[in-house]
Amino acid sequence: MEALRQDDPRRFGPYTALTRFRETAAAVQYLAHGTDPDGLVVVTAARPELAALPAFRRRFQAEARTADRLAGGWVEARPATAADGSEDDDLLWTASAYVPALTLAEAVDLAGPLPERAVRILGAGIAETLSRVHATGAVLRGLAPRTVLLAKDGPRLTAFGPLGAAADAEARPGGHLSVRLGYLTPEQVAGHEAGPASDLFVLGLLLAYAATGSTPLADGPADEAAERIANTDPRLDDVPDALRELVARCLAKDPADRPTAGTVAAELALEGAAGLAKGGWLPALLAAAVAEQNARARKAAAGAAADRAVAGVNVPARPAVAVVDAPAEGVVAAADAPDVQDAVPAASEDTPQDPASPPASFTPHRDTSTAQLGVIDHQAPRPDRATTQLSMPPELPAPPGQLPGQGQPAGIPATPLAPLPRALPAAGPAEPLTAAAPPAPAGRAAVDRRTLLIGAAAGAAGLLVGGGAVLAFGSGDDAEPEVDAKPAPSPSRPVVAGLPPQPRWIYTHPASEPAPLTAALWNERLLVLTGDTHASAVDLKTGRRIWESPDAAKGQAALAAGKEFCFVAGPSEFLWLSAKDGRVAHRVAYADGFEGAPHLSVRGLVGSAGPQLWFTGSHQVTVKAPKPKKGKKPGKDRQVVKSYLFGYDIEQRKELWRTPVPTGRGPAAPVYRLVAIRPDAVVVRQDRLTLTPADVKASKGKALFRSFDRTTGKQQWAKVFGTAPDAAVAGDADGLLYVAFGDDLRALETPGGRPKWTLNGTPGSSFGTSVEAGALLYTTGSNQEVGVADRETGRLRWRRSTEAVAGGTAPTLTVSGSGGTLLAADPGQVTAFAAADGRRLWKFQDIGAQDPKGATVTARYQVLAYGKSALVRRDRVIYAFPVA
Repeated sequence: MEALRQDDPRRFGPYTALTRFRETAAAVQYLAHGTDPDGLVVVTAARPELAALPAFRRRFQAEARTADRLAGGWVEARPATAADGSEDDDLLWTASAYVPALTLAEAVDLAGPLPERAVRILGAGIAETLSRVHATGAVLRGLAPRTVLLAKDGPRLTAFGPLGAAADAEARPGGHLSVRLGYLTPEQVAGHEAGPASDLFVLGLLLAYAATGSTPLADGPADEAAERIANTDPRLDDVPDALRELVARCLAKDPADRPTAGTVAAELALEGAAGLAKGGWLPALLAAAVAEQNARARKAAAGAAADRAVAGVNVPARPAVAVVDAPAEGVVAAADAPDVQDAVPAASEDTPQDPASPPASFTPHRDTSTAQLGVIDHQAPRPDRATTQLSMPPELPAPPGQLPGQGQPAGIPATPLAPLPRALPAAGPAEPLTAAAPPAPAGRAAVDRRTLLIGAAAGAAGLLVGGGAVLAFGSGDDAEPEVDAKPAPSPSRPVVAGLPPQPRWIYTHPASEPAPLTAALWNERLLVLTGDTHASAVDLKTGRRIWESPDAAKGQAALAAGKEFCFVAGPSEFLWLSAKDGRVAHRVAYADGFEGAPHLSVRGLVGSAGPQLWFTGSHQVTVKAPKPKKGKKPGKDRQVVKSYLFGYDIEQRKELWRTPVPTGRGPAAPVYRLVAIRPDAVVVRQDRLTLTPADVKASKGKALFRSFDRTTGKQQWAKVFGTAPDAAVAGDADGLLYVAFGDDLRALETPGGRPKWTLNGTPGSSFGTSVEAGALLYTTGSNQEVGVADRETGRLRWRRSTEAVAGGTAPTLTVSGSGGTLLAADPGQVTAFAAADGRRLWKFQDIGAQDPKGATVTARYQVLAYGKSALVRRDRVIYAFPVA
């Protein structure tokens, strides 16, 4: 920190500058406060000579918007910014809440290499943020020891483009902007564009720097840096043994050999960076330096507050006296970074120095470890502000309620009253509508060679100096304010092998609302989400929320009742919502809407096919005591629960039939899990916890199946087929059940139960719920293998692993609308396979909200398929991926 200079601005919108905080190649950062003197912010103001360039203004604003899209987790949200897009503004700035922290460069200069645990937390936090960028198909360009902060509760990433990570930036003749970056990756040296794997190369450099205090391939003569990066194997002898192999993989010359951000995050901190950092993570010397920085910042704020109190609230406060007079040199943080608070101040002469505090002052060295990677497209879908997504190369159950294509025949709703696992509220701010804009049109997503030049070969004059790269941004009015690093991936073949295609849109449920309980598709036009406070509909074409319905709070199913209405089963009534605006058009209350069943309580929906819906319900009736015999006391009337399975037409809004069924334990109506829909029957398995004592005795601990006539509701048969009560089971329209028996899968004929074929599995693994698709049967197992067999013979065609950690539950399968893609969702990831031959197409992970003050989201994945799209949902974030 240092005192404000004569030509420094004193005001930035609502903020009053207190001191100079530090300088970067492209901007000056100020410690400032707003109306609340205790609410400190860091304002990053572009250097005037650069802000005058239209190319710089566009780039600065683009990187600020990137920071906005990534807000949450290890990226701080911005409370304010200068007016975006206006080139008439005198000042170009952005602000973020002040977080006491050191940069990685400062920390290493002060205390030397970090302990292994701190390196793990640092690397995991960076990888979690990188993975959010990679989930959109884009790459980051802002990694460097001075763009990463070490705060008390975890790391922060502060740069989101070339300006933030610039080692030097200057205006060139003709209105061009020249930005010198720190280092290239091997693929850039070879003349190729940077991709997501480039981020991992630089992450490897940062991990080695944090662990050893030096940067592989970067130390030594600068003019040889490009040659070393391209051809020399890094020396990692000083990297701790437990980290050396991972760092070496990150620094692989071939991008295909590098791990993904998700893999790095998981290997460094399986519980997430936030979880590993709990209880403190910084060495004592660094923790003391962070505390000292905070104390001096607060002292500056207190001095300003005292000035205001003396001068009066209407008199501008004088600049606070700086407590440090040595500005930092070199590149520190992004020009638009929302959280670039990372200087370790030196003590003034009149300030006592704590013995445990760091040295009184030090001057950070110029950054020589910057990574330069791709540019994020401003029209790319907006990632979740509180959730991290991971896209993983070469290769990849859903919540209790399965939907079409998820192990059940199409048209079957989510399992009733079984909401998705709840997660902690998202940490970041959310807008009322958080769906991102559609991907940029062709031509805007690709690199514009007129506005962005990257060195094509090592040693090219003017492009590679000291191992760095120069990016020249044009000044023409036709130049786009943002450019993407590569064309948007095609739906069927991602540009980068193994990465998921760029989502058509990403919808983030507002953090101000409870996370959705259920999600369902309506007529391939709407995604209907129900929650504790309302139901809402998201347009499947745009990913934008178009209506809300408080009446449908805590509802389920969201079935198509014709082309105009969306049917939702609420806690106390059936509702028919207008598909246009969500208004209630019709309603039938359970209590009085069913003749002869007053005060009916609906236990849960069983399933549906077209307009037919099946559900169970019960109500109490009074059974009169029999007339007593002469001389005997009269008995008491009894309250008895009667239960039924109902058939209902949601288009005609009328009951088709009801069949008495045994009341389960509770007492309440039994819970039936739909197994198969046949032309003439519905086959269900009864939840074992709702079996009557007689059924428990008869089933002998095995699963009990029932079949009901679809026309009359009459029970056709009730059978025990010998499998475990909770074993995975699916059925087809031809009368077969596909049931898990130990580590085998058997096809059983019904109702006799005779085995038709047996598919042997892996010892110790159990089959999950299969999915029938025409002549094929897709299988899944707890060993994280999926496969496909002939439904008629059981002959296995192929079997592949998702390469997730084996054990636990089997992945849940979803087949795309065209049948070309099989998606497997397990608790930690989603993998897409080519249905024909089992080739792994791509892998996607969402490792949850990495809020340093909260727990990681652990909600399961849900995949919904329609047409040529697949929705991947985890908690409050939904991605619309194109699929074959």
